[in-house]
Amino acid sequence: MILVTLGTQDKSFERLLKAVDKAIDEGYIKDKVVVQAGLTPYKSKNMEIFDFIPRDKFEKLIKECDILITHAGVGSILTGLENNKKVIAAARLSEYKEHVNDHQIQILEKFDRLGYILPLKDFDKLGELVKNINKFKPNKYVSNTDNIIKHIEEYIDNI
Repeated sequence: MILVTLGTQDKSFERLLKAVDKAIDEGYIKDKVVVQAGLTPYKSKNMEIFDFIPRDKFEKLIKECDILITHAGVGSILTGLENNKKVIAAARLSEYKEHVNDHQIQILEKFDRLGYILPLKDFDKLGELVKNINKFKPNKYVSNTDNIIKHIEEYIDNI
């Protein structure tokens, strides 16, 4: 199963859902596709679409999915990586009114440079990315949260 998540952004990201639909129609995606679309209104005969999914159901879908296709939000990408999923991420762009600025480009580039994700830059190539995803061996993500907490605690203790 492929899970597509667009997060909770208040702007539409229909461009990504159209790319997924196209990849299904072209036969690149044969798996069941479940979408958490947030505030992106979209209808498809190919996908099971929800606006928002309760946290427990979302966590279950993350655990069950083979591939996570997501917007380039840090939280969404990290959720995939923390669950050892292969992640394809795409940046929301201001030129399409998908976000107020283009900060997701930098997020996408950073996670790509670190070897954690496959970046979707050309939406017409989503099918090829999915077709070849088994060749992608992502670097193992290791959280730095414990280290950050330790530094904060040390700082507070020394005040």
